[in-house]
Amino acid sequence: MCLGIPGLVISREQEDDLLMGRVDFGGVSRKVCLEHVPDAQPGDYVLVHVGFALSRIDAGEAHKIFELLRELDQLTDLEDDSQLAPVLES
Repeated sequence: MCLGIPGLVISREQEDDLLMGRVDFGGVSRKVCLEHVPDAQPGDYVLVHVGFALSRIDAGEAHKIFELLRELDQLTDLEDDSQLAPVLES
């Protein structure tokens, strides 16, 4: 199953003409492409799928999704780099 995972934008940077950011997924930090959400700023929550932030979401919704994923035991994939797209560097 493909899931979009909510994450908190920690920082933004230009990298090879791409807008990238460091995003925290409940204690696991990854580099994510922010090109689809150029208005996302540190402190915003974004929904991430295969290394790309696809939309901004509010904090309440992000927390609800995290709780659901935790209940379904779906957060372990974040800790296993073999399950992540190459763009998600630690």
